[in-house]
Amino acid sequence: MSTPMNLPWRQFLCRACGLIYNEELGDPDSGLEPGTRFEDIPEDWACPLCGVVKADFEPYEPLECTARSDDAVVVAPSRELGVVIVGGGIAGWSAAEALRALDPAVPMTLVTACNGDRYLKPELSVALGRGLKPADLVRESAVNAARRLNLRLMTETFVVGISPSIKQVRTTRGAIRYTKLVIAQGARPALPEQMPASLCWRVNDLAGWSGIQARLDGAKKNVAIVGAGMIGCELADDFSRAGHAVSLIDVNPGPLASLVPAVVSDKLLTSLQGAGVRFLGVRRIEKIEKAENGQKNIQMQSGEQICVDEVVAATGLVTETRLAKMAGLAFDRGIVIDPHTMQTSIEDIYAIGDCISVAGVPCRFIEPIVRQAGALSHHVLNREHVGYVHSTPLIRLKTKAFPIVLHGVPNANGTWGAPDDRDGQIRIEQSLDGRVIARIEAGFAEQRLVA
Repeated sequence: MSTPMNLPWRQFLCRACGLIYNEELGDPDSGLEPGTRFEDIPEDWACPLCGVVKADFEPYEPLECTARSDDAVVVAPSRELGVVIVGGGIAGWSAAEALRALDPAVPMTLVTACNGDRYLKPELSVALGRGLKPADLVRESAVNAARRLNLRLMTETFVVGISPSIKQVRTTRGAIRYTKLVIAQGARPALPEQMPASLCWRVNDLAGWSGIQARLDGAKKNVAIVGAGMIGCELADDFSRAGHAVSLIDVNPGPLASLVPAVVSDKLLTSLQGAGVRFLGVRRIEKIEKAENGQKNIQMQSGEQICVDEVVAATGLVTETRLAKMAGLAFDRGIVIDPHTMQTSIEDIYAIGDCISVAGVPCRFIEPIVRQAGALSHHVLNREHVGYVHSTPLIRLKTKAFPIVLHGVPNANGTWGAPDDRDGQIRIEQSLDGRVIARIEAGFAEQRLVA
């Protein structure tokens, strides 16, 4: 397809993982030279991060922020009253980008409990098999991002309280006043009481991944991953391909069993076993203890025991309630927000990303964050905007041998139809009350294998 030579460079957003394809930069690692127009990309090209195809990308309008050269004199960001952002993950930085794109002068302070470096979170579950180190995952340092956006950055700083009546955030480095507050605190791994935090790794951020990566670097280890949901399956596949002996433990009889029908779960299980993963289904953990030799002893309720070098918890996410309750915010499995403006139940306080809930359903997806930030920034700055419209994005399981793409949200009361696997890829739909509510494409179609 021919594209006009004078057309500006465009960008396209992956609806599954939030990766942005920039025509000007291309994707040299997968054969797309810089300057490759989107129309000229082969239809079977896959997202280099999560593996969905070209059809799952949509046009993306980048935020335009004033660039700052590295040798420019950096003026100390204003300490005047302005917007305070709590959280230095994708959601917090996306909010900062959107606000700065609309207003080059509004004072901003970003408070984060970590170092705030910017990275793509979906890469964490595929990075070990690629031999990546923590530094390889950082796309931009927090310091450089703060300079570029001209904001005050407070790293390694914990928020200990919020007082909406006086518009104050209390931190471990003192109190901060705000005109508008954006909560982007994320979600934390849910850790059952049988799994002590001191003995279990949680891979929900770069710091957590860096810890387990350091322990697994350089030698084959025995690793137990507890929880065979999306993250557990991806980590099991990735760790096994990196050369480690992996046991995947779950209460269900098959991986992803609570989300997909048995025909898909069975195929996924075969794929994981082919990659070297040992699946231990229908197991409940009684306790985990540290052995004298430094290993971790996992005891099941059935009396079965296994000893491993490391334990990784992939047992789901929960939103921490402390800040929301302290501020008096409405909470329903997450901070309740107006899905149009991202404002919470208290005026001038907003929330974005993994910590929010929409109609009682947590919204823990990467792709919608950019659109949430756009709506939030316009409302914060009193600008006209169409608002955020919530929709469930594509869900992609990034296992190499048997990827799964899920459209929609399955319902426990729904009925799965007969699978269609005529070309090697399983396609199956779920219906409820006479309408299709979810659709799955699992595995590779034969034409993609030939390509």
